[in-house]
Formats: sequence, structure tokens, C-alpha cells
Amino acid sequence: MVTRFEKSKPIPTFNSVPLIIVLVLTVALGAVIYFLMFRPAPEPTQITLTPEARGYVRNLKLSDVAMKASESYMKSTIVEITGKITNNGQRSLRLVEINCIFYDPYNQVVLRERVPIVRSKAATGLTPGETRSFRLPFDSLPQSWNQGMPQLVIARIEFEN
Repeated sequence: MVTRFEKSKPIPTFNSVPLIIVLVLTVALGAVIYFLMFRPAPEPTQITLTPEARGYVRNLKLSDVAMKASESYMKSTIVEITGKITNNGQRSLRLVEINCIFYDPYNQVVLRERVPIVRSKAATGLTPGETRSFRLPFDSLPQSWNQGMPQLVIARIEFEN
């Protein structure tokens, strides 16, 4: 019996360079799309205390500040901070905003929210010697909040002209 050996066909070679280029470009495009979609929103620019307002802060006094929690109609918890602000200075104020800074049990900031406590809807805001009550409701505090009173810091003052 005679065995015939046939010539074997050459094995085709595979050029992997185009595949690697396509793979790298796909990963790069995916990374760009991910960072564009999930990048953090830029912090809104907020007006800070002017030197004039910074000097006037000592004339403002927060008093009777208290915090309580209640349940809303939608069965969610609403935390309210109430208190009074007194203007012991000589100028009328159109706007006073404060930063409410909430912390977690490790003293790390979990929420910083700026809210107005004096707004001039009428002809006058907070006049010299006047005391006005304020109420600040919060309905979406983080679960990691330590349930303690937030730090209240005067963040903005606008004077009446």
C-alpha cells in the first residue's frame, strides 16, 4: 500500500494590528463618553460676603434656633430649623442668606445648602433693631447625616440702598 502525502495548504496568517487599533479606539471613545456623561456638575458660582458685609456680620444675631422633624403627607421626613435673626446694626438689609452645613458621624460634610432667611418682598427687609423669625424646611437630607444640628454660617448680605 502506497501512502500519498499531499501537500498541506499554508495556514493563513492573521494580522492583529488592525484589531488592536479598533479595540484601543473603542475603549478610548467609551472612556470619553463615560466622562462626558458622568462628570460632576460644576459648582454654581455663588456670591460670597463682600468686605462690607463681612464687617457687618457681627451685627446679626441668630437666636432661639431649634430643629424638629415631622412626617409629611407623602410619608417622608421633613426636618425644620426655626429661629430668629436680629439686626443690631445701623443698616437695613434686603437679603441675608446662610449656609446650612450638615455632617455625618465622622464630621465629614454630607450636604451644604444655601438658603435665604431674610428676603425683601415688600419695601423693607430687615431694619435696624428688628427681629424676624425664620423657618428652613429640608426634605431630602442624606441618610448618612448624623441627625445633629447643622452649622449655620451667614453667607451673603445685601444692603438696602
